[in-house]
Amino acid sequence: MSDKKIIAVVGATGAQGGGLVRAIMGDPSGEFIARAITRDVNSEGARALAKSGAEVVAADIDDEASLAAVLQDAYGAYFVTFFWAHFSPEKEKAEARSMARAAKAAGLKHVIWSTLEDTRQWVPLSDTRMPTLMGEYKVPHFDAKGESNKVFAELGVPTTFLFTSFYWDNLIHFGMGPKKGADGKLAFTIPMGDKKLPGMAAEDIGKCAYGIFRKGSEYIGMSVGIAGEQLTGKQMADALSAALGQEVHYNAVSPETYRSFGFPGADDLGNMFQFNSDFEQDFCGARNVDLSRTLNPSLQTFETWLDRNKNRIPLE
Repeated sequence: MSDKKIIAVVGATGAQGGGLVRAIMGDPSGEFIARAITRDVNSEGARALAKSGAEVVAADIDDEASLAAVLQDAYGAYFVTFFWAHFSPEKEKAEARSMARAAKAAGLKHVIWSTLEDTRQWVPLSDTRMPTLMGEYKVPHFDAKGESNKVFAELGVPTTFLFTSFYWDNLIHFGMGPKKGADGKLAFTIPMGDKKLPGMAAEDIGKCAYGIFRKGSEYIGMSVGIAGEQLTGKQMADALSAALGQEVHYNAVSPETYRSFGFPGADDLGNMFQFNSDFEQDFCGARNVDLSRTLNPSLQTFETWLDRNKNRIPLE
Protein backbone atom coordinates (compact mmCIF):
# COMPACT_ATOMS: atom_id res chain seq x y z
CA MET A 1 0.00 0.00 0.00
CA SER A 2 2.94 2.29 0.63
CA ASP A 3 3.45 2.96 -3.08
CA LYS A 4 -0.04 4.38 -3.46
CA LYS A 5 -0.71 8.11 -3.68
CA ILE A 6 -2.54 9.56 -0.70
CA ILE A 7 -5.73 11.58 -1.21
CA ALA A 8 -6.56 13.49 1.98
CA VAL A 9 -10.32 13.93 2.33
CA VAL A 10 -11.85 16.69 4.45
CA GLY A 11 -15.35 15.93 5.71
CA ALA A 12 -14.64 12.22 5.34
CA THR A 13 -17.63 11.19 7.47
CA GLY A 14 -19.97 13.50 5.53
CA ALA A 15 -21.92 12.94 2.34
CA GLN A 16 -19.37 14.11 -0.23
CA GLY A 17 -16.15 13.15 1.54
CA GLY A 18 -17.48 9.79 2.63
CA GLY A 19 -18.47 8.99 -0.94
CA LEU A 20 -14.95 9.75 -2.12
CA VAL A 21 -13.27 7.67 0.60
CA ARG A 22 -15.51 4.72 -0.23
CA ALA A 23 -14.83 5.14 -3.96
CA ILE A 24 -11.07 5.13 -3.40
CA MET A 25 -11.08 2.21 -0.99
CA GLY A 26 -13.55 0.30 -3.17
CA ASP A 27 -10.99 0.23 -5.98
CA PRO A 28 -8.14 -1.86 -4.53
CA SER A 29 -6.33 -1.96 -7.86
CA GLY A 30 -6.34 1.83 -8.14
CA GLU A 31 -3.34 4.11 -7.64
CA PHE A 32 -4.72 5.95 -4.60
CA ILE A 33 -5.39 5.39 -0.93
CA ALA A 34 -7.60 7.58 1.24
CA ARG A 35 -6.58 9.57 4.29
CA ALA A 36 -9.87 10.39 5.99
CA ILE A 37 -9.77 13.67 7.91
CA THR A 38 -12.29 14.05 10.70
CA ARG A 39 -12.63 15.89 14.01
CA ASP A 40 -13.52 12.70 15.88
CA VAL A 41 -11.63 9.56 14.91
CA ASN A 42 -13.76 7.54 17.34
CA SER A 43 -17.11 8.38 15.76
CA GLU A 44 -19.15 5.58 14.22
CA GLY A 45 -18.55 6.98 10.73
CA ALA A 46 -14.80 7.25 11.27
CA ARG A 47 -14.59 3.69 12.58
CA ALA A 48 -16.45 2.44 9.51
CA LEU A 49 -13.96 4.19 7.22
CA ALA A 50 -11.04 2.72 9.17
CA LYS A 51 -12.56 -0.73 8.75
CA SER A 52 -12.52 -0.17 4.97
CA GLY A 53 -8.75 0.26 5.15
CA ALA A 54 -8.63 4.05 5.01
CA GLU A 55 -6.17 5.92 7.20
CA VAL A 56 -8.27 7.97 9.63
CA VAL A 57 -6.65 11.05 11.16
CA ALA A 58 -7.86 13.87 13.38
CA ALA A 59 -7.70 17.50 12.28
CA ASP A 60 -9.84 20.61 12.56
CA ILE A 61 -10.28 22.76 9.45
CA ASP A 62 -10.58 25.75 11.76
CA ASP A 63 -6.99 25.02 12.85
CA GLU A 64 -4.71 25.58 9.86
CA ALA A 65 -1.67 24.05 11.57
CA SER A 66 -3.46 20.79 12.34
CA LEU A 67 -4.73 20.64 8.78
CA ALA A 68 -1.30 21.33 7.28
CA ALA A 69 0.15 18.53 9.40
CA VAL A 70 -2.23 15.88 8.06
CA LEU A 71 -1.66 17.02 4.45
CA GLN A 72 2.07 16.30 4.62
CA ASP A 73 3.18 13.58 2.15
CA ALA A 74 -0.24 13.53 0.46
CA TYR A 75 -0.56 13.72 -3.32
CA GLY A 76 -3.92 15.47 -3.32
CA ALA A 77 -6.88 16.54 -1.25
CA TYR A 78 -10.63 16.96 -1.43
CA PHE A 79 -11.90 20.08 0.31
CA VAL A 80 -15.49 20.76 1.27
CA THR A 81 -17.22 23.01 3.80
CA PHE A 82 -20.58 22.50 5.50
CA PHE A 83 -22.42 25.81 5.79
CA TRP A 84 -25.44 24.31 7.55
CA ALA A 85 -23.40 23.41 10.63
CA HIS A 86 -23.03 27.10 11.53
CA PHE A 87 -24.91 29.26 8.96
CA SER A 88 -21.88 31.58 8.72
CA PRO A 89 -20.48 32.55 5.30
CA GLU A 90 -17.59 34.28 7.06
CA LYS A 91 -16.64 31.05 8.81
CA GLU A 92 -16.96 29.17 5.53
CA LYS A 93 -14.61 31.61 3.80
CA ALA A 94 -12.13 31.35 6.66
CA GLU A 95 -12.18 27.55 6.37
CA ALA A 96 -11.55 27.77 2.62
CA ARG A 97 -8.59 30.10 3.18
CA SER A 98 -7.20 27.74 5.80
CA MET A 99 -7.49 24.76 3.46
CA ALA A 100 -5.95 26.61 0.50
CA ARG A 101 -2.98 27.82 2.56
CA ALA A 102 -2.43 24.37 4.08
CA ALA A 103 -2.54 22.80 0.58
CA LYS A 104 0.02 25.30 -0.68
CA ALA A 105 2.31 24.68 2.30
CA ALA A 106 2.09 20.92 1.81
CA GLY A 107 2.87 21.19 -1.90
CA LEU A 108 -0.14 19.14 -2.99
CA LYS A 109 -0.22 18.15 -6.65
CA HIS A 110 -4.02 18.19 -7.09
CA VAL A 111 -6.83 19.68 -5.01
CA ILE A 112 -10.55 19.38 -5.69
CA TRP A 113 -12.50 22.23 -4.12
CA SER A 114 -16.25 21.56 -3.80
CA THR A 115 -17.81 24.87 -4.72
CA LEU A 116 -20.88 26.69 -6.06
CA GLU A 117 -21.62 29.87 -7.96
CA ASP A 118 -21.15 33.32 -6.45
CA THR A 119 -24.67 34.42 -7.33
CA ARG A 120 -23.77 38.10 -6.94
CA GLN A 121 -22.12 37.87 -10.37
CA TRP A 122 -25.66 37.42 -11.75
CA VAL A 123 -27.70 39.28 -9.11
CA PRO A 124 -25.81 42.28 -7.66
CA LEU A 125 -26.63 43.34 -4.12
CA SER A 126 -28.44 46.35 -5.58
CA ASP A 127 -30.81 44.05 -7.50
CA THR A 128 -34.15 43.92 -5.68
CA ARG A 129 -35.43 40.77 -7.41
CA MET A 130 -34.38 38.86 -4.30
CA PRO A 131 -33.53 40.15 -0.82
CA THR A 132 -29.95 40.72 0.25
CA LEU A 133 -29.11 38.50 3.22
CA MET A 134 -26.65 39.10 6.06
CA GLY A 135 -25.85 42.48 4.53
CA GLU A 136 -23.67 41.25 1.68
CA TYR A 137 -24.98 38.04 0.13
CA LYS A 138 -27.82 36.87 -2.06
CA VAL A 139 -27.39 33.12 -1.50
CA PRO A 140 -24.94 32.93 1.41
CA HIS A 141 -24.15 29.21 1.18
CA PHE A 142 -23.39 29.63 -2.54
CA ASP A 143 -21.68 33.00 -2.47
CA ALA A 144 -19.13 32.19 0.23
CA LYS A 145 -17.92 29.15 -1.70
CA GLY A 146 -17.85 30.96 -5.02
CA GLU A 147 -15.99 33.92 -3.54
CA SER A 148 -13.42 31.50 -2.12
CA ASN A 149 -12.47 30.14 -5.56
CA LYS A 150 -10.10 33.03 -6.03
CA VAL A 151 -8.12 32.09 -2.89
CA PHE A 152 -7.07 28.78 -4.44
CA ALA A 153 -6.28 30.50 -7.74
CA GLU A 154 -4.30 33.36 -6.19
CA LEU A 155 -2.18 30.98 -4.09
CA GLY A 156 -1.40 28.91 -7.16
CA VAL A 157 -2.87 25.72 -5.70
CA PRO A 158 -3.40 23.18 -8.53
CA THR A 159 -7.17 23.02 -8.21
CA THR A 160 -10.20 21.54 -9.93
CA PHE A 161 -13.29 23.58 -9.07
CA LEU A 162 -16.11 21.05 -8.66
CA PHE A 163 -19.58 22.57 -8.99
CA THR A 164 -22.05 20.27 -7.30
CA SER A 165 -25.84 19.92 -7.56
CA PHE A 166 -28.89 19.59 -5.31
CA TYR A 167 -28.61 16.45 -3.16
CA TRP A 168 -31.54 14.12 -3.64
CA ASP A 169 -30.59 12.96 -0.13
CA ASN A 170 -32.09 16.25 1.07
CA LEU A 171 -35.44 14.48 0.71
CA ILE A 172 -34.31 12.20 3.55
CA HIS A 173 -32.14 14.31 5.84
CA PHE A 174 -33.00 17.95 5.20
CA GLY A 175 -36.76 17.98 5.50
CA MET A 176 -37.37 18.53 1.78
CA GLY A 177 -39.31 15.35 1.14
CA PRO A 178 -43.05 15.20 0.43
CA LYS A 179 -45.27 16.47 3.23
CA LYS A 180 -48.88 15.59 4.00
CA GLY A 181 -51.31 18.49 3.79
CA ALA A 182 -54.51 19.01 5.75
CA ASP A 183 -56.26 16.81 3.18
CA GLY A 184 -53.82 13.97 3.90
CA LYS A 185 -52.31 14.12 0.44
CA LEU A 186 -48.58 14.36 -0.20
CA ALA A 187 -46.99 17.42 -1.78
CA PHE A 188 -43.43 18.11 -2.90
CA THR A 189 -42.71 21.82 -2.47
CA ILE A 190 -39.97 23.81 -4.21
CA PRO A 191 -40.23 27.26 -5.83
CA MET A 192 -38.96 26.26 -9.27
CA GLY A 193 -42.06 26.71 -11.46
CA ASP A 194 -41.49 24.67 -14.61
CA LYS A 195 -37.70 25.09 -14.56
CA LYS A 196 -35.24 22.24 -14.24
CA LEU A 197 -33.19 21.58 -11.11
CA PRO A 198 -29.88 19.70 -11.50
CA GLY A 199 -29.69 17.03 -8.83
CA MET A 200 -27.75 13.93 -7.87
CA ALA A 201 -27.12 11.33 -5.21
CA ALA A 202 -24.65 12.70 -2.66
CA GLU A 203 -22.66 9.46 -2.92
CA ASP A 204 -22.11 10.13 -6.62
CA ILE A 205 -20.35 13.43 -5.91
CA GLY A 206 -17.52 11.52 -4.26
CA LYS A 207 -17.45 9.01 -7.11
CA CYS A 208 -17.21 11.83 -9.68
CA ALA A 209 -14.39 13.40 -7.66
CA TYR A 210 -12.58 10.07 -7.73
CA GLY A 211 -12.98 10.04 -11.50
CA ILE A 212 -11.34 13.47 -11.67
CA PHE A 213 -8.38 12.38 -9.54
CA ARG A 214 -7.95 9.33 -11.78
CA LYS A 215 -7.62 11.65 -14.80
CA GLY A 216 -4.42 13.08 -13.32
CA SER A 217 -3.73 16.68 -14.30
CA GLU A 218 -6.40 16.83 -17.03
CA TYR A 219 -8.86 18.89 -14.98
CA ILE A 220 -6.44 21.03 -12.98
CA GLY A 221 -7.34 24.70 -13.34
CA MET A 222 -10.77 23.81 -14.71
CA SER A 223 -14.34 24.16 -13.47
CA VAL A 224 -16.28 20.89 -13.66
CA GLY A 225 -20.03 20.81 -13.02
CA ILE A 226 -21.74 17.53 -12.19
CA ALA A 227 -25.33 16.26 -11.97
CA GLY A 228 -27.19 12.97 -12.16
CA GLU A 229 -30.22 14.42 -13.91
CA GLN A 230 -31.87 17.78 -14.54
CA LEU A 231 -35.55 17.55 -13.66
CA THR A 232 -38.52 19.86 -13.18
CA GLY A 233 -40.41 19.83 -9.91
CA LYS A 234 -43.29 18.05 -11.62
CA GLN A 235 -40.96 15.37 -12.99
CA MET A 236 -39.58 14.84 -9.49
CA ALA A 237 -43.09 14.65 -8.01
CA ASP A 238 -44.15 12.14 -10.69
CA ALA A 239 -41.09 9.99 -9.97
CA LEU A 240 -41.85 10.18 -6.24
CA SER A 241 -45.45 9.13 -6.93
CA ALA A 242 -44.30 6.07 -8.85
CA ALA A 243 -41.71 5.09 -6.26
CA LEU A 244 -43.90 5.62 -3.20
CA GLY A 245 -47.04 4.12 -4.70
CA GLN A 246 -49.17 7.14 -3.90
CA GLU A 247 -49.76 10.47 -5.59
CA VAL A 248 -47.31 13.26 -4.81
CA HIS A 249 -48.49 16.68 -5.95
CA TYR A 250 -45.96 19.27 -7.09
CA ASN A 251 -46.53 22.42 -5.04
CA ALA A 252 -44.81 25.15 -7.06
CA VAL A 253 -44.89 27.99 -4.54
CA SER A 254 -43.27 31.36 -5.22
CA PRO A 255 -39.78 32.13 -3.88
CA GLU A 256 -41.38 34.76 -1.64
CA THR A 257 -43.66 32.14 -0.10
CA TYR A 258 -40.78 29.70 0.37
CA ARG A 259 -38.69 32.38 2.10
CA SER A 260 -41.58 32.99 4.50
CA PHE A 261 -41.71 29.38 5.73
CA GLY A 262 -39.52 30.39 8.65
CA PHE A 263 -37.34 27.34 9.18
CA PRO A 264 -33.60 28.03 9.63
CA GLY A 265 -32.16 28.88 6.22
CA ALA A 266 -35.53 29.31 4.46
CA ASP A 267 -34.53 32.72 3.11
CA ASP A 268 -31.19 31.38 1.83
CA LEU A 269 -32.84 28.37 0.16
CA GLY A 270 -35.65 30.50 -1.25
CA ASN A 271 -33.05 32.73 -2.89
CA MET A 272 -31.13 29.66 -4.08
CA PHE A 273 -34.14 28.15 -5.82
CA GLN A 274 -34.97 31.54 -7.34
CA PHE A 275 -31.41 31.86 -8.68
CA ASN A 276 -31.54 28.33 -10.09
CA SER A 277 -34.87 29.13 -11.74
CA ASP A 278 -34.13 32.65 -13.00
CA PHE A 279 -30.79 31.55 -14.48
CA GLU A 280 -31.79 28.01 -15.47
CA GLN A 281 -29.79 28.05 -18.70
CA ASP A 282 -26.56 29.10 -16.99
CA PHE A 283 -27.03 26.89 -13.95
CA CYS A 284 -28.01 23.75 -15.85
CA GLY A 285 -25.51 24.49 -18.60
CA ALA A 286 -22.67 24.47 -16.07
CA ARG A 287 -23.56 20.89 -14.99
CA ASN A 288 -22.93 18.21 -17.60
CA VAL A 289 -24.70 14.90 -17.01
CA ASP A 290 -22.81 13.10 -19.79
CA LEU A 291 -19.44 14.22 -18.39
CA SER A 292 -20.57 13.18 -14.90
CA ARG A 293 -21.32 9.69 -16.22
CA THR A 294 -17.91 9.55 -17.90
CA LEU A 295 -16.27 10.33 -14.56
CA ASN A 296 -18.60 7.98 -12.68
CA PRO A 297 -20.04 5.18 -14.85
CA SER A 298 -22.34 4.08 -11.99
CA LEU A 299 -24.02 7.52 -11.87
CA GLN A 300 -27.57 7.19 -10.55
CA THR A 301 -30.69 8.66 -12.10
CA PHE A 302 -33.40 9.99 -9.79
CA GLU A 303 -35.46 6.86 -10.50
CA THR A 304 -32.55 4.60 -9.58
CA TRP A 305 -31.85 6.60 -6.42
CA LEU A 306 -35.52 6.45 -5.41
CA ASP A 307 -35.64 2.71 -5.94
CA ARG A 308 -32.77 2.34 -3.47
CA ASN A 309 -33.85 4.99 -0.96
CA LYS A 310 -37.66 5.39 -1.11
CA ASN A 311 -38.15 3.67 2.24
CA ARG A 312 -35.80 6.17 3.92
CA ILE A 313 -37.85 9.24 2.94
CA PRO A 314 -39.98 10.34 5.92
CA LEU A 315 -43.58 11.02 4.90
CA GLU A 316 -44.94 13.55 7.38
